[in-house]
Amino acid sequence: MASKHIQYETAGTCSRLIDVTADENNIIQQVFFLGGCNGNLQGVSRLVQGLPIDDVISRLQGIRCGAKGTSCPDQLSRALEKLKEAPLTE
Repeated sequence: MASKHIQYETAGTCSRLIDVTADENNIIQQVFFLGGCNGNLQGVSRLVQGLPIDDVISRLQGIRCGAKGTSCPDQLSRALEKLKEAPLTE
C-alpha cells in the first residue's frame, strides 16, 4: 500500500515536531508528537488515527492554546495540509 509521510517542525507550541503518515486515500495512519503535553498529545494522535485528513483539518484548524495564536492541534492541522501535498511512496 502506498503512503505519504512528513515530519513537520511546529512553531509557537511546546511540541517541536509532528511526524505523520497517511495512506493513498488520505486516511491518517499514525501521528507522533515530539515534546508537548505527552498524555494529551497521545490522546489527540489516537483520536485522529483512521480519519480522513480533511475532516481532521476542519476540526482542529484555528484552535488556540491560551494567549498563543496556535496550539498543538492547530499545528497538526497545518502539518496535515502539507501532508496532502506530499508524494506517495511505496
